[in-house]
Amino acid sequence: MRYRFRTVLLGAVTTALTATFLAGPAPAVAAAQEGPRTGFEESDGARWTTQAEEQDLLARADRESARLRVDRIGSTKQGRPLQLVRIGAAQPPSADRVRHGNSVLLICSQHGNEPSGREACLSTVRDLAYATDDATRRFLARTSVLVIPTANPDGRAANTRGNSDGVDINRDHLALKTAEARTMARVIRDYRPDTVYDLHEYGATPPYYDKDLLSLWPRNLNTAHAVHEEAGTLSERYVRPTVEDSGFSTGIYGIWTDPETGEPVKQVAGDGQARILRNTSGVKNSVGLLVETRTTPLTQAEKDDPAVNNRRRVESQLAGLKGAFAFLGERRGRIETATTTARLAGYADRGPVYLGGADNDPATDEEVIQDPPCGYRLDGEAYAEAGDELALHGVRVERDGAGAFVRLRQPLRALVPLLLDGRSADHLTVAKPSSRC
Repeated sequence: MRYRFRTVLLGAVTTALTATFLAGPAPAVAAAQEGPRTGFEESDGARWTTQAEEQDLLARADRESARLRVDRIGSTKQGRPLQLVRIGAAQPPSADRVRHGNSVLLICSQHGNEPSGREACLSTVRDLAYATDDATRRFLARTSVLVIPTANPDGRAANTRGNSDGVDINRDHLALKTAEARTMARVIRDYRPDTVYDLHEYGATPPYYDKDLLSLWPRNLNTAHAVHEEAGTLSERYVRPTVEDSGFSTGIYGIWTDPETGEPVKQVAGDGQARILRNTSGVKNSVGLLVETRTTPLTQAEKDDPAVNNRRRVESQLAGLKGAFAFLGERRGRIETATTTARLAGYADRGPVYLGGADNDPATDEEVIQDPPCGYRLDGEAYAEAGDELALHGVRVERDGAGAFVRLRQPLRALVPLLLDGRSADHLTVAKPSSRC
């Protein structure tokens, strides 16, 4: 894969973060003042929370906290539950409230062998459910929090990257072949979260690629400019500075850096593929962010005691969430303006659609549809191939007998050619472009 690398500068670090929810979630390894503790906390990081312990924690929080609700939103191939936690100020937020206010969706452990994000999510759910301080209540009054605590339960049970079929869920956010990706697509369609925060882990390559936490925004060129800017701000002015203030090192995901100068050496990951969640989020007009904590033990203490390594991984995830919540509290108006404007811009049906490239890798002429058709016509066979997936994405379709017509003039304008144009690497089916609407 080719990269024409350039350094991306996203501005200076902000000054001290204001005290809105900046007390943040309690450290994962500290005892919660109220509510159940995770298996990870009970063992002081010696082991990860089991599925049974997760279910007990969520069920108890659902019973005891009026502001939280746990919904079963799907099942894996092996029958494990896929769950959505909804958290509001006085009661769980409805889909309508989420759609019409500031909101964040936390996606935890899409890769089953990357458990630290799941631990951070579980303790955060607990802390938000049981918090009694005014700052948390004010935060939740203005921001709805959605959490998928374990996005890949079968993979977590087996400690594998993929699901029970070996599929990498984070490469399935366009095709939607897996139950897990289909469930996430349905949540994003129904709730339209303004921010999608995706928690992962990575293996280090010292000395070029070994920071405690890496982050990356949507690089896909179909991401609206204002949404792209807010995602960059979330990463570079909130998440990374807060993590560094907590004593951890940070970097940009996918970029090797010279250990002496800090200058970029090469890009090894983090491109603009639309099928990856942080990019899918941008194409769907949400502020997406990927965060990755380092699994590799580098200090002697971490090598001697895996619990030390585990605690560092979870604590750095929690520090990243603290920065994200500060972003949501301080930039609520800007976030909502960016995402709403991006959705409305689709109705104008103007501008190119990009089939390749990234914000640091300009698209070639062949990767740009400079003058997109006004829509795509699907015959009966093509609609049978792609109809369910179009509905899960939230693409608006006009039925025409056994087939359908899909106009570009809609909020998900840029997504339509990615799914239906034969030139797209991720097309669901090949539909016929039409210039007559």
